[in-house]
Amino acid sequence: MTTTAPGGPVAAELPFFVYGTLLPGEPNHDLFLRGRTAGERPAVLPRALLYDGPGYPYAIEGHGRVHGTLLVAAPGVYGELLGLLDHLEEFLGPGHPRNLYERVAREVELPGEAGVAGVADAGDGAGESVRAWVYLAAAAVTRSLRTGGVLIPGGRWTTGRTPGGS
Repeated sequence: MTTTAPGGPVAAELPFFVYGTLLPGEPNHDLFLRGRTAGERPAVLPRALLYDGPGYPYAIEGHGRVHGTLLVAAPGVYGELLGLLDHLEEFLGPGHPRNLYERVAREVELPGEAGVAGVADAGDGAGESVRAWVYLAAAAVTRSLRTGGVLIPGGRWTTGRTPGGS
């Protein structure tokens, strides 16, 4: 199935890779995801770097790995979830000059053996790759991060924050 994305292009109903405030235990997980997912599984975004932001992180293209969670929308709520996440991430449409993030389809790695509802399992226990929507920093934000941003070593946002931080 497909749905209409901001600006008119058709968006495939891919799972979502999240790496910041939407992670389990983080503030936006319950606000935006509770009751809207059919499965969640640890995942890794290869060829990406993670930068600290004002209370939330930004992933950009780079020579590293970002750790997060792959989540699958619950039956019947994909369009609602896509709209909520696009709004939260300030994604107005592909290449829009006011985007804070760009929603892009990328391969994410699923380590381990356990499958997740709605995500195909390779069955060999060696892990697999799945195509998913990822919100990467928009072009202007990426330029700023590359010149003066704070890189989060190891690509794990929750461990990249100071204790008691947001």
